[in-house]
Amino acid sequence: MQFTDLKTQYAALKTSIDARIQRVLDHGQYIMGPEVAELEQALAAFAGTRHCITVASGTEALLIALMAAGVKAGDEVITTPFTFAATAETIVLLGAVPVFVDIEPDTCNIDVSQVEAAVTPRTRAIMPVSLYGQVPDMDALNAIAARHADLAVIEDAAQSFGARYGARRSCALSTFGATSFFPSKPLGCYGDGGALFTDDDALAQAAREIRVHGQSARYTHTRVGVGGRMDTLQCAVVLGKLERFEWELQQRARIGQRYREALADVPGLGLTAVRADRDCVWAQFTVFVEQGRDEVAAALKTAGIPTAVHYPKPLHRQPAYAAWAPAGGCPQAERAAARVLSLPMSADLAEADQARVVDAVRTAVAAHR
Repeated sequence: MQFTDLKTQYAALKTSIDARIQRVLDHGQYIMGPEVAELEQALAAFAGTRHCITVASGTEALLIALMAAGVKAGDEVITTPFTFAATAETIVLLGAVPVFVDIEPDTCNIDVSQVEAAVTPRTRAIMPVSLYGQVPDMDALNAIAARHADLAVIEDAAQSFGARYGARRSCALSTFGATSFFPSKPLGCYGDGGALFTDDDALAQAAREIRVHGQSARYTHTRVGVGGRMDTLQCAVVLGKLERFEWELQQRARIGQRYREALADVPGLGLTAVRADRDCVWAQFTVFVEQGRDEVAAALKTAGIPTAVHYPKPLHRQPAYAAWAPAGGCPQAERAAARVLSLPMSADLAEADQARVVDAVRTAVAAHR
């Protein structure tokens, strides 16, 4: 069993993906070829934004968004400690200061009720993470930003492309949305890739220039930039995968609901909450193991069930970011880090395989309570 089944997905899409890759090989425009603009138009239409700018990775998407928003050395960016390192990494690379705000204990998303108290005169942006595929309360975050001199709100949507928040989609909810096309993401390529989304014409232009070393025209560098382009072959792969993406989102919802129903009554096991006004695309299906998480994971491995921990140590407890740990820490993030366990999840997870996962989880949790 695969933790994320990319082989079955490729088998279903092989004809389309192969044809698109061959088209790139035939025309030979491996950087900024026609598939780049085609994908950007398709993604913007899907997300519901005026602009989409493809970039080299989800990390690059965050970095370029911060740069386009004018974040500089000494500025503060409010974010969550319960995320992959790229979220804080991009802040620190610009010389800015990550300000960690604790998470909600049931969703593991940033606790919006604590954000406003973290705003200072040096705050330049708020960067929430749509963890596990569910968007945090973006309307409340946007309202906080508006009350404080229009702070930029940059959604780290690396795990949530396609998720809904009311009638709108992730990446179309704030100043910038930044997603990743890492292979295991809900919409992934076969290498690294990412995209930025915005409705702001000036920010979109800034992001496009930053993506190509700050060039507004060839060899005219109007701003400091990076080499942040998504290559044409990876864009071709994502275009091929878009053909059944809506179906995959529906499948993820069904599989997630089956997990929730099958595991709801397991003593010693908790489920992440999904808010009533939004959905989840289940980039990971993550549960809380109240006792013996590592022993449960080992038992599942023995049973042939792969698992992962997203994430075993919050960022403010990582050596690279400990200097910015808040006084008193982030107790909810620390508690979650000791309990979370992610189970196999992909649109092609067979019902029989899922049933095997559920049975193994029940057995393992019962044995280690």
